Amino acid sequence: MRITVVGTGYVGLVSGVCFAEFGFNVTCVDKNKSKIEELNRGGVPIYEPGLDKLISKNFAAGRLRFVSEIEEGVRNADIIFIAVGTPSRSDGSADLSYVYQAAEEIARSANNGALIVIKSTVPVGTSGAVKKFLLDKGIDADVAFNPEFLKEGAAVEDFMHPDRVILGVESKNAKRILSQVYRPLYVFNTPLVFTDLETAELSKYASNAFLAMKVAFINEIADLCESCGADVNEVAIAMGLDKRIGDKFLQAGPGYGGSCFPKDTSALNHFAAERGVNLSLVKETIRSNGDRRKRMAEKILSACGNNVRGKNIAVLGVTFKANTDDMRDSPSIDIIKALAEHGAHIKIYDPSFSGQAAEIFRGIPFGDNAYDVCNGADAVIILTDWSEFRALNLKELNGRVKNPLLIDLRNIYTLSEVNSSGFNYCSVGRVFKKLGAAKETE
Repeated sequence: MRITVVGTGYVGLVSGVCFAEFGFNVTCVDKNKSKIEELNRGGVPIYEPGLDKLISKNFAAGRLRFVSEIEEGVRNADIIFIAVGTPSRSDGSADLSYVYQAAEEIARSANNGALIVIKSTVPVGTSGAVKKFLLDKGIDADVAFNPEFLKEGAAVEDFMHPDRVILGVESKNAKRILSQVYRPLYVFNTPLVFTDLETAELSKYASNAFLAMKVAFINEIADLCESCGADVNEVAIAMGLDKRIGDKFLQAGPGYGGSCFPKDTSALNHFAAERGVNLSLVKETIRSNGDRRKRMAEKILSACGNNVRGKNIAVLGVTFKANTDDMRDSPSIDIIKALAEHGAHIKIYDPSFSGQAAEIFRGIPFGDNAYDVCNGADAVIILTDWSEFRALNLKELNGRVKNPLLIDLRNIYTLSEVNSSGFNYCSVGRVFKKLGAAKETE
């Protein structure tokens, strides 16, 4: 079976490479010629653990190729996945222009009988509208919807060992073909959930909105914990042990970011409003997460005595989560901007060495490692929970800083281990009592 994937962002590139790992012949298409050239040279345009090895392996085996022309890519393809971006418009709705642009170009070159599968996250009704769009162009093709549920930083693992695969189809032929595509997952007993197009489309938005709500909820519980002396980490453990709740997405912090939750909650809310449906919980999640960044900036300022002017602030991690170089809607952007506006001198270290971050924080120096950026710091702030930050030698770090203040917005340290290091410690949803101190430090 010959598979073509249009779009080589996180979803498209990971999907195409993993389909090749399944043993299919895969062509990945992207109009960005420099990206295609980089991939053909063996480079990887995104930071995603394990992806480089799979690309190298399948490229060498002849199962994977990269082209910049859609006509070349879709010619003779049996199944064509559309995995282009659907960014937010200013009103919160999803911009579907890239989807329709891809569909139009596919219509010029696709074989009759090819199955068109939309992987991009799209509002309910889009797959059916794309089918009509293709029919108006003279292409009577089956259109299916196959949402992705890939976490950046664990996308390869999520694709190869998914919790489930959702497949919106309208015909037996589409069901037969997609059953063959995902046949390699049979060995893991992965559920293949076949449903109609509209249900599959809504399932993606509903899943992401629910997870975003869990993040917003635990962050608000963290605020309550700080006011009453409870420990949000232990509260989250107690909640997560309830199988009805589960322990995922219950880590208190600076709020969600990235390419999915912000735009998908906004798009779902906009879609519902157009139909006269009030998604009050989703709206409150969006508001709560937006306020979270302001609160975290205020938390940092408070820990610094409400004055950071002229102070050296070391920031560890700026990507929206660990194991990615993605800066889209990262909480660090608003937090660092607020500190800079208050006159702080900031230095950053992020293990991804993200080009996106360098562009966003132009003019702010980046260090080569965590220890160097902390030299002479008046405060050290952990904004992203990279694994290498979990094993910092805090006593060595204490010897490098000017003022022993550690502000951990990801709660990656226990209160006791920080206490023994001599740092004053500020975390999220926990109260820290320094040894020998009468007062509490938030």
